[in-house]
Amino acid sequence: MSVSSVIAFDLETVPDLGAVGRIHGLEGQSDDELRAALGDGFPKLPLHSIACIGALVAERQDDRWAVTALGAPHVGDRSEAELIAAFLKRIDELSPRLVSFNGSGFDLPVLRYRAMVHALPAPGLRPRYFNRYSDDALDLCDVLSSFGASAKVKLDDLSRTLALPGKPDGMEGSQVAQYVRDGRIAEVAAYCESDVINTYRVWLRYELFLANLTPAGFEASEASLERFLERRRSRAAG
Repeated sequence: MSVSSVIAFDLETVPDLGAVGRIHGLEGQSDDELRAALGDGFPKLPLHSIACIGALVAERQDDRWAVTALGAPHVGDRSEAELIAAFLKRIDELSPRLVSFNGSGFDLPVLRYRAMVHALPAPGLRPRYFNRYSDDALDLCDVLSSFGASAKVKLDDLSRTLALPGKPDGMEGSQVAQYVRDGRIAEVAAYCESDVINTYRVWLRYELFLANLTPAGFEASEASLERFLERRRSRAAG
């Protein structure tokens, strides 16, 4: 299917301790007690509260893709419900292809659960985005491994294999909750943005592999991203 816009996205999450308390009958207990009840394992998906939503928007222009927006709004500036509502509104406006890395296994289900927690309507997030084998929501981790668990790789490893920057040194996903508790949400947002950019660049390489982009179109798409990032760096420095 031909698409005119894509959104590469990624979520950063922390445990929803309020929900943990309701599940275990521990409402009113301290955060430390709730974390102990949650345990050290990976929380069930509805218990992941969204702390940050990173997204890169690109539009098809002739034989290339042009980046039009990039950001990672977070709970340091607005509530989780507001983050989700704004992202859902953008999807509704653009009806894009959603591009992620492990999005079918994590990001999209979490987004759906958390929208329901906050009783948010999501007219743009139609069921077609939840079909694992559809290109409407392309999970690169799934597709590149032929939907087989044994062939899956981490985004950071794949990015570095492709000579892309990978994740920032000194931080990984397991540290996000501690960073948020420590008030270092801006660092979490920067980490999330790096994942979004790498996801987009892996997707461009995949589009080249599929011959949906010519070599010239691929190089022009990469150049568009670099120009976008350079303009943003210049504005930040100025």
